Amino acid sequence: MPSHLVSHFNNHSVIPALAVVRLVVAYFGTSSALERSRKHGRGKIHNALRILDLIPTKHHDDEEDIPSHRRLINDCMYDILGVQSKRNVMRKRKEDFVNSSSNQARPKSNDMVSSNISVCPSMTRFTKDDLLMHIVELHRRGGISSDASILASALSSCADMKTLTGGAHLQALLVKVGYDSSVLVGSALISFYSRCGQLQKAHRVFQGMTAKNTISWTALISGYAQDNQVEPCLHLFALMRHSMCKPNDITFATIFSMCTNHAFLALGRSVQGLQMKMGFDSYVHVSNALISMYAKCGSIGEAQAIFENIACKDLVSWNSMIFGYSQHGLAEHCINLLKQMEEHIIPDAISFLGVLSSCRHACLVTEGRRCFRVMIEHGIEPELDHYSCMVDLLGRAGLLDEAWDLIQTMSMPPNGVIWGSLLASCRVHGSVSIGIQAAEHRLKLEPSCAATHVQLANLYASIGCWSDVARVRKVMKERGLKTNIGCSWIEVGNKVYTFTAENRSKSQVNDVLAILDCLQSHMDHKYDILIDGLDWDDPEHIK
Repeated sequence: MPSHLVSHFNNHSVIPALAVVRLVVAYFGTSSALERSRKHGRGKIHNALRILDLIPTKHHDDEEDIPSHRRLINDCMYDILGVQSKRNVMRKRKEDFVNSSSNQARPKSNDMVSSNISVCPSMTRFTKDDLLMHIVELHRRGGISSDASILASALSSCADMKTLTGGAHLQALLVKVGYDSSVLVGSALISFYSRCGQLQKAHRVFQGMTAKNTISWTALISGYAQDNQVEPCLHLFALMRHSMCKPNDITFATIFSMCTNHAFLALGRSVQGLQMKMGFDSYVHVSNALISMYAKCGSIGEAQAIFENIACKDLVSWNSMIFGYSQHGLAEHCINLLKQMEEHIIPDAISFLGVLSSCRHACLVTEGRRCFRVMIEHGIEPELDHYSCMVDLLGRAGLLDEAWDLIQTMSMPPNGVIWGSLLASCRVHGSVSIGIQAAEHRLKLEPSCAATHVQLANLYASIGCWSDVARVRKVMKERGLKTNIGCSWIEVGNKVYTFTAENRSKSQVNDVLAILDCLQSHMDHKYDILIDGLDWDDPEHIK
């Protein structure tokens, strides 16, 4: 083994959890692992998949300090592989990686599972790059059998890291051992190149496959969808429907996610009809994708109908509906849904984020405070997004001192978004001193933010500090900073119309402005009636 790799192995860093799961299951023998998992009610494999998400980046080398989720994986190995493999695992856990490599150079057994599993204990101590090089080295020495599932799992690990070099090494190895024509490996290559942003290479692999399956099609469709290339994505989906391979639940979830991102409501409805016809309407993750699509495309009623028809709602189902209500300004619905959720499933950080976001937009200070407190009582550590919602909520309500105090007590450094929220509130409520501090803090984090420079200059101007105004303007000019032009779009009749600020070039812009004037007059009239009808001596009307 090269000396520079040995030095890397002595760092004792661990690889991310998902890679551990994929490679461990590959070394188990996937079919036997899944079969055992089914017999035990999804059993230890399922628990390992969930718990491994919590693996830290580093751990102590002591045997006593191995976390429980690491022991769970070992228990899983023992349960599946039997006594002989258990002895191999125990031996390998106590050996040095270099010794492990040399011992495997001449395998004494032809048992593929037992031979391959011996790589697993050492792999949890080293980086993914080291692991991939180890796999290549063992293949070169003949230390492990040529198993397509192992190499496909290694490609998935490369995709997680977005490491093109490691993937290139593995692809060369695939050609060498004759697995380049395998459907399993081909699909893994497509997914790898797609996730690394190399869609042309992914498409070449797809076209070069003599046999394709649903996973191959879905991997490429997903790649184009994630890269926001709508036309190739839909073209492939149409070709897939006329091929021997039919869409599955993952394919439909991918298409619905694309429709969500691009507000293609009509297309989404059409595809939903197809997936119902093919019998995928009972799949929870497909329904979850539909909830997000309808909510973000403005049809909250259809999103609610799908949510209510899900027989066994999971965490994503509840969170998707909470965020749907939040995006439509239905704060009371969010709060009530969170209460219902607590009766069935434990909320997570995302659940509370959705409720806090709705409270922020509705300026429900009391409910927002209560939600923030309950989240902490659930043992959930607030993240930057939670703090951002609370600062914005308090700032909109004019409670700037409380917002400032909350920032000072944060368990992590505030980011530019938090300072920006406080700055915007200071402008609205005329708090110049706090606003200037917020602007200066944000500019330390985001010195190229033109909007913050403009807001800071306006604050200085409001108190007559013209020299400071000139200084800020000079900095903007020297750095060439300009504010971004506002942009919005809407889909009408299967056509997307875009609008930018101060752009009067659209042929129908005069019609749009006329309608806006009409709406403005209507709202002014309603507001005047409301004000005239208030009893100003009644404290219930003045809050």
